[in-house]
Amino acid sequence: MNKGKRFLKDLKKYKILLLMLLPAVIYVILFNYIPMGGIVLAFKKYNYIDGIFKSPWNGLNNFKFFFNSGQAFTVTRNTLLYNTAFIIINNILQLTVAILLVEIKNKYFVKAAQSIMFLPYFISWVVVSVISFNFLSYDYGVVNKLIAFLGGEKVNIYNIPYIWPVIIIFFNAWKNVGYGSILYLASIMGIDPSIYEAAQIDGASKVQRIFKITIPMVRPTIIVLVLLAVGGIFKGNFDLFYNLVGSNGILYDATDVIDTYTFRALIYNNDIGMSAASGFFQSVLCFITVVIANKLVSLYDKDYTLF
Repeated sequence: MNKGKRFLKDLKKYKILLLMLLPAVIYVILFNYIPMGGIVLAFKKYNYIDGIFKSPWNGLNNFKFFFNSGQAFTVTRNTLLYNTAFIIINNILQLTVAILLVEIKNKYFVKAAQSIMFLPYFISWVVVSVISFNFLSYDYGVVNKLIAFLGGEKVNIYNIPYIWPVIIIFFNAWKNVGYGSILYLASIMGIDPSIYEAAQIDGASKVQRIFKITIPMVRPTIIVLVLLAVGGIFKGNFDLFYNLVGSNGILYDATDVIDTYTFRALIYNNDIGMSAASGFFQSVLCFITVVIANKLVSLYDKDYTLF
């Protein structure tokens, strides 16, 4: 049977599965592959009359402007450090929560805890920004009212840049730990209970069972989730940073990431070429990072790699 007939036979055999896959394929093509044509804007001096493809070429001038702006290093550093902190802290907290939920025997408490922790994941970052403002505001914030009640002087948190990395990391963890813990919980629930029973018979304590059985058994899940997160380590969570920080220039050195910088370059400066250049720079960094991370994992164990 030639390849053409075999292809048609497989197409007919798996037509239901292929139809189920079709919406996802169309979505990826429309919103991931077709927009890639806009990469040319990074190398053009865009104007609205000529459009994307007829605007004159600009070489690498958009990249030069981005790097000469003095903000390229700052936003790249912030993006890398924030995402590194997110990956490390979130995964540790998510795994810890999942283990605790498994070890707790009261099913009603577990269900209530899961619901409470999972709820923030569905809250919009706009709502989270309002919550944070009501806690941190100088005039109306709960924190400053408590400080004043205790006889201290109010602190204008929105004017203190070095505090904001902690605030941003806290709200990111608060919003995502509940969702991420479910992935680890599913992995832990898949471990054969007889392994735990055998360890208990041999005299292993709960702590020993966690570190000798649970964590090693969920290691593939940890590696895959970390690899997926590393793929976007140079992509800042725009909703998080823009809604929590807004247009507060005092905090930019400590909170500005590539995404918010690109947004401001587009909206406030109307510099489409430089916005495209910074976005392209960001995508290249993400690609290089995920390839390097995948290669490092392959040196450890090829079965854990993404490709």
